[in-house]
Amino acid sequence: MGLFYQHNINGGTKVAIWRIEEDESFFLNKVPLKSNVSHPYKRLQHLAGRYLLPELYTDFPLEEIQIADTRKPFLQNEQYHFSISHCGNYAAAIVSGEERVGVDIELVTPRMYTIMHKFLHESEQDYLAEWEYMSKVHLELLTILWSAKEAIYKWYGLGQLSFRDDMRLCGPVVFGSSDWITLPFEFRKHEPVKLTVHARIFDPLVMAYVTSDAALKV
Repeated sequence: MGLFYQHNINGGTKVAIWRIEEDESFFLNKVPLKSNVSHPYKRLQHLAGRYLLPELYTDFPLEEIQIADTRKPFLQNEQYHFSISHCGNYAAAIVSGEERVGVDIELVTPRMYTIMHKFLHESEQDYLAEWEYMSKVHLELLTILWSAKEAIYKWYGLGQLSFRDDMRLCGPVVFGSSDWITLPFEFRKHEPVKLTVHARIFDPLVMAYVTSDAALKV
């Protein structure tokens, strides 16, 4: 049980993944439960994601979390910016005291092929086609692109985004020597904003996160 992965991104921002092997009682000792989370499995994911927040910053005020109309959780006083994700038996969280953030984790499964037309721009489809001869890498990259756009969606926080058109890969994906993958994106909801998404492949999932204090022009 416990922490699957943790990374200190910079002096004010941390991200972590928790592998869920506990029952509810473990998390309820530390996490207030929202009454509207009724499905047992979803409730466990919900608890694990929030459990991670004070694991990253011990003074994180869980009881002050509010939910926006877009379903984005936030703190009214913005003491911390944060984002939560969960899939399968994993939960992830990113917390920053300095900048807006977004995180997403996804299991690597062939299901991605059934939804890729919903989130890939034509230019991204062309880029991925170059990797089709390596089926495992192709599926991992496809999953990373979906996860990257989910992270950007959470970073933006206001909803009403086209995953195909408002978030586009705008350069080559860079595979670093430290297992981190860098993806240059252009956020096009308003005037274009450059964003850098960082991703990493684990077994059996991928994680993508974005941190940026960029001001969006409206």
